[in-house]
Amino acid sequence: MAQYSRIEVATVMKETGMVPLFYHPDNELGKKVLKACYDGGARLMEFTARGDFAYEVFLELNKYAIKELPGMIMGVGSITDAAAASLFMQMGANFIVTPSLREDIAIVCNRRKVLWSPGCGSLTEINKAEELGCEIIKLFPGSTYGPGFVKAIKGPQPWTSIMPTGGVSTEEANLSGWFDAGVTCVGMGSKLISKEVLATKDYDGLTAKVRNTLDLIKKIRS
Repeated sequence: MAQYSRIEVATVMKETGMVPLFYHPDNELGKKVLKACYDGGARLMEFTARGDFAYEVFLELNKYAIKELPGMIMGVGSITDAAAASLFMQMGANFIVTPSLREDIAIVCNRRKVLWSPGCGSLTEINKAEELGCEIIKLFPGSTYGPGFVKAIKGPQPWTSIMPTGGVSTEEANLSGWFDAGVTCVGMGSKLISKEVLATKDYDGLTAKVRNTLDLIKKIRS
C-alpha cells in the first residue's frame, strides 16, 4: 500500500522540481544510488522497471526507503499495463509512470488514489489524461517536443502540470528553458544518474550532482 497520497506526491514533485529515475538489477547498488540521491536532497525516485525480475529489486528498494530514508517517495516507471501497475502498487509504489496514455492504468491507480503520470505527446492526449484524473502529465519524449511545446500548451491551459522526461539535462540553460516555459518538474535519468556513475560507483559525486541540480532549479524558479 502506498505511504503517500497522490496529492502529497504531486506536492513534493512541485516543491522539489525534479524526479530522478534509474534502473539497475543489483539490489545493493540500487540502495547506494537511492541513498546518494536522498543525501543530495531528492525526495522522489522513479525506478524504471525495465528488466527481468525488476519487481524483486523494487520491493527491496522500497523496503529500504521506508526503513532508512524517511520522506523518500518511491514510484515505478516504464509501466505498460494495469496488471503491472497493480503488482507494483501491492509492493507500495507511491506513483506510477507510463510511457503512453493507458486508460486501464488510470482506472487501477485511481481506485487506490495513487498518482499516475502518463506519457503524452499531443494536446488531445493531455486533455484525455486530465479527464481521467491525471495530476501531472509526463511529456515524453521531452527532447522531441522541447520547451516551446510546453509554453504553447500552457497558454490556453495554464492549469496543466507538465513533467518532461527525456532530453532534460543538468545544465542551467536546459533547465531554464523548461522551467521558464512553465513545467511543474522534470524527470531526469541518465543525465543525472549516468552509466559512468553506476560503473565507477561514484556515490559521493552523485550526491553532489543531485544537490547542485536541485539548487539550480531553486535558483531558476526564484
